[in-house]
Amino acid sequence: MGSVQLQDFAAGWVGGAASVIVGHPLDTIKTRLQAGQGYGNTLNCVLTVYRNESVAGFFKGMSFPLASIAIYSSVVFGVFSNTQRFLSQLRHGDLSHTPALADVALASMVAGFVSVGIGTPVDLVKIRLQMQTQPYIEANIKLKPTVPGFPVYRGPIHCFRTVLQKEGIAGIYRGAGAMLLRDVPGYCLYFIPYTFFCGWITPDGCISPNPSSVWLAGGVAGAISWGTATPMDVVKSRLQADGVYLNRYKGTFDCILQSYQNEGLKVFFRGITVNAVRGFPMSSAMFLGYELSLTAMKRDQTATNP
Repeated sequence: MGSVQLQDFAAGWVGGAASVIVGHPLDTIKTRLQAGQGYGNTLNCVLTVYRNESVAGFFKGMSFPLASIAIYSSVVFGVFSNTQRFLSQLRHGDLSHTPALADVALASMVAGFVSVGIGTPVDLVKIRLQMQTQPYIEANIKLKPTVPGFPVYRGPIHCFRTVLQKEGIAGIYRGAGAMLLRDVPGYCLYFIPYTFFCGWITPDGCISPNPSSVWLAGGVAGAISWGTATPMDVVKSRLQADGVYLNRYKGTFDCILQSYQNEGLKVFFRGITVNAVRGFPMSSAMFLGYELSLTAMKRDQTATNP
């Protein structure tokens, strides 16, 4: 693999780290609203977390995604960019040819499909760590040796190991079906709007978009993608949070059915405001980190090899 192809993976690493730092506090709120109990609205959830767990509560479970999102985003951006190049070479015989809308869509779907393999275990550990302090309210159920309200997992590695020992590989990939249904269309609604808005905002004659264009296009793309992905995101969060104390859902369809029967259609839009709002700064940071580091690497390469 050439240096150009590797640069996309490296730039994705930078973008991913930037997005985690910016978006994790809102991600914690989103997860608590979707899979927790007794929070009411977004503001109430923020105040409750702050009162009970201080500022540190918003950053619960961040170390694992921060370490692993580098690989995750690296793969997503690397696969997306290299699939685009491959399609341009295949269809036009030119790697640098501007990709058509169909090429962007196909590359997005491939990136979404590949990302699930890495993203599911990362999300599972993150959500288990975010949810383990939640009180479990269920009548006539004795939960031993775990006491609800006290940490079940000592940290990300312990969490991963515990789930693997108790539930096997299937446990680590719990919620993968829901994540696949979220991410394959979700990445189409991520990369397509970004490509469109970047092209629309960037002045004619400019080879690459300026930082403000990237920030705005990335933010809008993130808000659209996360907003529309919310229903399957709710299902995924519930499936992955399930199992801290006991298993309630048999699978994706069962989770959809139980959630609908117990709470109606509105349950699938829980956290949609937080998702759309956090989608903007997270994606802005992601695309800015990606584009700026890619530009810096290309500049260094040009300086090294004039």
